Amino acid sequence: MPAVFRKLFVGKPIYTALCAVLLAIAPVLAHAAFEDPAPEDLVTLRNEARSYEHGEGVSKDLVRAASLYCDGARYGDAEAQFSLGWMYANGRGFPHSDEMAAYFFKLAADQGHAQAKKMLRFVGETVAPMPECMRYSDADPEFQKALQSSSPAQQKVFGLVRKLAPEYGVSPRLVMAVIRAESNFEPTAVSPKNAQGLMQLIPETSARFNVKKPFDPEQNIRGGMSYLRWLLAYFEGNVPLVAAAYNAGEGAVNRFRGVPPYAETRDYVKRIMSVFKKDEHPYDPNVVNPSPELSRIRAPKSL
Repeated sequence: MPAVFRKLFVGKPIYTALCAVLLAIAPVLAHAAFEDPAPEDLVTLRNEARSYEHGEGVSKDLVRAASLYCDGARYGDAEAQFSLGWMYANGRGFPHSDEMAAYFFKLAADQGHAQAKKMLRFVGETVAPMPECMRYSDADPEFQKALQSSSPAQQKVFGLVRKLAPEYGVSPRLVMAVIRAESNFEPTAVSPKNAQGLMQLIPETSARFNVKKPFDPEQNIRGGMSYLRWLLAYFEGNVPLVAAAYNAGEGAVNRFRGVPPYAETRDYVKRIMSVFKKDEHPYDPNVVNPSPELSRIRAPKSL
């Protein structure tokens, strides 16, 4: 658990009781383990990292700063990703590494971070493998709690989603909501419409996002994340429209200028939103031009 969250509760009497309650209800509400920090919490985390990086109000501690930045980077915070790339590019707290800098600059650049795009020109395009701080270690106590509330199938999927999400700039919580609604974590699931695998990719979508083996969990998740990233850009981060399009296709959302009036799709959107809980999601505007119907979708309905 990042320090910014841990310090709110640890050591207080309510902490023990809260943990007991969460463990008791975890089998019923397992999706709560996949919740991401709110944007304001990521800002607080980032500010704490900067304080340690520059010694502002605390003793300067570059290792601590890097750890906090990586907590934010793992949750998709582009500013934290850029800051960690900057530390590697300048040898601050680490040996200088253009490859590691490129890894973090690329994550931020893929989300539209202008400075990160510029820095990639200086450090080159050779990207290091994912560093350990971006993974959820089996020894991480918070990860262990999440695993305890999940089945073995969920544990494997959860690990893959956490590993891959920063690469695509998609919230792990949104991805887990889609997987739960689509296949309930069954990697060999096939729908009557021949949607396949964990994220239920139809053959056309698999081909569109270069998924050769739709029943391979990692390939399927990569394809589903690629589609979610595309939809997020196409509908400018509007999560209900993204969920509707994932279920019924972006063409149907454009045609009806909003969530289509299909009972299945409307129920699907409600299920996604009950887990994700936020109407907006960050998006990369460079992925695709927005829907030509978006202004009409968002315009007030005439009386």
